[in-house]
Amino acid sequence: MHVPDGFINAPVSAAAGLVAAGAVAAGLRGARRELDDRTAPLAGLVAAFVFAVQMLNFPVGAGTSGHLLGGALAAILVGPWTGLLCIAVVLLMQGVLFADGGLTALGVNITIMGGVTVLTAYAVFRGLVKLLPRGRRAVTVASFAAALVSVPASAAAFTLLYALGGTTNVPVGDVLWAMLGVHTLIGLGEAAITTATVGAVIAVRPDLVYGARDLAEPLKLRVDGRLVDAAPAPTAPTPAPARTGGSARKVWAAGLAASVVLAAFVSFYASADPDGLERVAADYGIDEKAEDHAVADSPLADYGVTGVTDARLSGGLAGTLGVAGTLAVGTGVFWAAARRRAAAAAAQPARPKESA
Repeated sequence: MHVPDGFINAPVSAAAGLVAAGAVAAGLRGARRELDDRTAPLAGLVAAFVFAVQMLNFPVGAGTSGHLLGGALAAILVGPWTGLLCIAVVLLMQGVLFADGGLTALGVNITIMGGVTVLTAYAVFRGLVKLLPRGRRAVTVASFAAALVSVPASAAAFTLLYALGGTTNVPVGDVLWAMLGVHTLIGLGEAAITTATVGAVIAVRPDLVYGARDLAEPLKLRVDGRLVDAAPAPTAPTPAPARTGGSARKVWAAGLAASVVLAAFVSFYASADPDGLERVAADYGIDEKAEDHAVADSPLADYGVTGVTDARLSGGLAGTLGVAGTLAVGTGVFWAAARRRAAAAAAQPARPKESA
């Protein structure tokens, strides 16, 4: 759903840019509460993984494809504020290096693909995990529903911006129903990918899933025919830092390997059909005033490497470079946010001890 230049007029694009800038600023503040030295590299990995999976367009019928938006996945894995930053980093890399999504429409894309998807998905997710029986099943069920709802919500947000500043004269009702129809189908794919990924991480390290951190269920005992909370078990010795860090590093390494394989190899088999927005735009004439991308001559434009004639090799190299660049930029942003949190905590004056 990458909106190109020319779909939305300059005033509304500028306003969306201000909204996106405010959302990113809020995300930087909020991420300081969600990140630490352990989770910052994992957040960078989530951004790289979303970049890789977005290269895998899957068919949804009638010559149309879809791809992961990633807002729900990022929010559940690393937190809503950090998740918003993950999507913003991905969209920035795609727009600047790969000519995917207009530069003047960057604010539009961050608003609808980042802000709307993350906020909608996380609200649905938190609401469901509070209603469902506590446990891993609740997390996976809530992940599916959150991802499914987030995609048509993003489509509706695009329609609203088109109603405010569309550059073509297409009835808004037609745009809304067309966008909701195709993006509900895409949402099913989004939900499947999100649920599978969240489930895989929970199976290995549930403590690394932000949305599952407070779902530990206390042990129950049956006493006189009724269930009561068991007495807390003796506190286990804290695991050695090397062992905990090693386990987290294994998750990070496995995630990075999966991202590279998806971007460098699996992406070659992605659907070549236009995605949901492209299909609706072509069918209804929304793209009549679309503009050429400002960096259309980038060496990595259209996810290929200029000068490499073999399509498989060209796409694989571009995907690998995209994963590496997104990982580096994302990790740098999240590490800086985590360091700011640590510095702020260290700067707080120590509380004086109360006298006996």
